[in-house]
Amino acid sequence: MSKIKTQLSKLYLFTIFGNLSLAGAWVALLSARGYDLVQIGIAETMFHVTSILFEIPSGALADVFGRKKMLLVSAFMRMLGNIIMIVSWNFPMVCMSLVFQALSYNFASGSDDALAYDSLKKAGEEAAYEKYNSNQMILYRICDGISTLCAGLALVLGYRIAYGTGVIAGIFQIITELSLKEVCGSNHKDLSYGKAAKRYVMEEIVRCFQKSVCFLYHERRVTAYMLCNSLVGAVDVLLLFFLQAKLPECGMPQWGLGAALLFMQMGGVVGARLVLRLDKWSYPKVAAVMSVPVAAGFLAEHSGIYLIMMIGGFLSAIGDDVLQIRTNAKLQGMVPSEQRATIMSGDSFLFSVIMIVLSPLAGIVFSVW
Repeated sequence: MSKIKTQLSKLYLFTIFGNLSLAGAWVALLSARGYDLVQIGIAETMFHVTSILFEIPSGALADVFGRKKMLLVSAFMRMLGNIIMIVSWNFPMVCMSLVFQALSYNFASGSDDALAYDSLKKAGEEAAYEKYNSNQMILYRICDGISTLCAGLALVLGYRIAYGTGVIAGIFQIITELSLKEVCGSNHKDLSYGKAAKRYVMEEIVRCFQKSVCFLYHERRVTAYMLCNSLVGAVDVLLLFFLQAKLPECGMPQWGLGAALLFMQMGGVVGARLVLRLDKWSYPKVAAVMSVPVAAGFLAEHSGIYLIMMIGGFLSAIGDDVLQIRTNAKLQGMVPSEQRATIMSGDSFLFSVIMIVLSPLAGIVFSVW
């Protein structure tokens, strides 16, 4: 039991270092550099185009080569994205930075959850996954909230120093990741060299991908859960992103922006705790009820009153995190271990598809209304 606690503790640290940075309010930083909301929406679209291309392949790589290795790749991609943003001087370089940030997200998504669930499964503690995922979501929201709390400081110090803190955090993330214990499905192969070995590895990746697609085709409920979670999550994410720029436009003092963003992120903490009390609720009931506060948050944004907009963002985060945690726990118990990272990457894939459509539209909507 002590070994599994140590493993999960290291995954918690990986999450903490992966989300601590003065550049958390990246929309505000880009806005301060003179980029408008339409450009920011396009940059966000580039992030999700990259995710569509690499999300599922990165999951297959994790199932074949190991989840720990892909988490290491994720940390390196994040550092590279931060470095590119530091030296950027035009919009294409900003988009390039977000491409590497997307790759970091791709290689981590699916891999961290799969490693955690299979570690718990190996210890016979699968039932504890929802609590683990709840703790992970709380850590994510707190770290992201602290990062955005420093939005004012980041604007004063400048984007280069802000992204420099992300590079430092990435170093600690790599140090933490190196001590993780690998737990993988039956696909796992050691990296080897030579043409025959490389051909065999590619065949394993393709086979893993084909099995995952076949599974999703036959298990329509899994796809439906992913789609529902992605739709609700996309609305919440876009709302919180664009409120970084909209709140000051509606009269909020710049010194209060960080506190406002932290307050809205704390809605996610409430949601992550609330979901543990809704264990008797069916998935359709959770999805239906939690869509309401997300919709309320979207409507509140159009009030033009920053206090109401803040409350709307808080409520939206509650609904998003309750549904996301319940979806993750539901899906983990339905998918096979040997394709776990690949299939769970499908959730992020659908999210990116939806975000590609909604990001530029949201940029237009939020800039006009």
